[in-house]
Amino acid sequence: MTEFGEVLLTARRARGMTQEELADAAGVRQAALSRYENGLRTPEPEILEQLARALGVTPDLLQHAGRIEGGLAIGAHMRRRATAKPTVWRQIEAQLNMTRLHASRLFDEVSLVASLHVPTFDPVEVEPEDAARLVRAQWRMPSGPVRSVSSWMETAGVLVIERDFGSSARVDGLSQWVDGHPLVMVNASAPTDRLRFTLAHELGHLVLHSSYAQNDMEDAANAFASEFLLPEVEVRVPLRGLTLSKALQLKPHWGVSIAALIERAHQVRSISSAQRASLYKALSARGFRVSEPGSLDLPPETPRLATHIADSLISRGLDAREIASLAGFASESDNDLFSAGRPRLRLA
Repeated sequence: MTEFGEVLLTARRARGMTQEELADAAGVRQAALSRYENGLRTPEPEILEQLARALGVTPDLLQHAGRIEGGLAIGAHMRRRATAKPTVWRQIEAQLNMTRLHASRLFDEVSLVASLHVPTFDPVEVEPEDAARLVRAQWRMPSGPVRSVSSWMETAGVLVIERDFGSSARVDGLSQWVDGHPLVMVNASAPTDRLRFTLAHELGHLVLHSSYAQNDMEDAANAFASEFLLPEVEVRVPLRGLTLSKALQLKPHWGVSIAALIERAHQVRSISSAQRASLYKALSARGFRVSEPGSLDLPPETPRLATHIADSLISRGLDAREIASLAGFASESDNDLFSAGRPRLRLA
């Protein structure tokens, strides 16, 4: 498959379109579209224009975007639950790749000067918990809860993009490096406590897995997130003898789920395995495994870096149509990098 074919296929998947749907929208035969995607044929300029228009991108983006990275490849990571359907996470993976391609064009125009940076560590030499402590130390974060995970990440130059995957997608977040710039895409429909853990989880991937993949990447990212949000030295005593009532009191302070508090209490040996199992049973009995109380009361995570990039371009005299074209979108309405709305993912 050629680079053009990969980008064409990825753009189609990101839109949730079948080959037949794209062929109809672009006015081409499905057999011809299949050959384009498999690199067996190159479309004529007129057909290229029609395909790009149907996909909401510019012809130049399709032709010169570069290679696509898989969600499980080096440099790209996805946090998904075991029940996530392959068709769903492939579509979200495609959305991440398209977001990366659009963002990379803007990074060519806007120089991000971050006051912090995302350090990277060799996971063979540095344990995830130690990496989290080092990040907190390097960023000079105060002790206690992380009040806004997205703000700290964006101060380090991480572009955080929210997309509404829907509650049925069972995918929480993804991350990639974009030409040296870290990019994280998260599910905006997730409750704030889960969203915060997802942000810290993806930060763990960026810190630990920038060079190569490991078999235990997800466990490592979870361990990083737990220490980053709930430092052992600060929570071991408060989590001792944890009960559901106590967890409900601690939740608004630390900004994480009751389940995360239970798991952390067990990790730092503040409760036994038997106590952990008992707490999970009580959590299930009260229906808290499906919907936890207090999540809506947590201060929301509000990424702002994308808006700042748009403001920078506007200050240079560009209008919305020109910014969309610069990023490789077919029109202003297709530009979802800076839109206030969060389009729902249409499950393929």
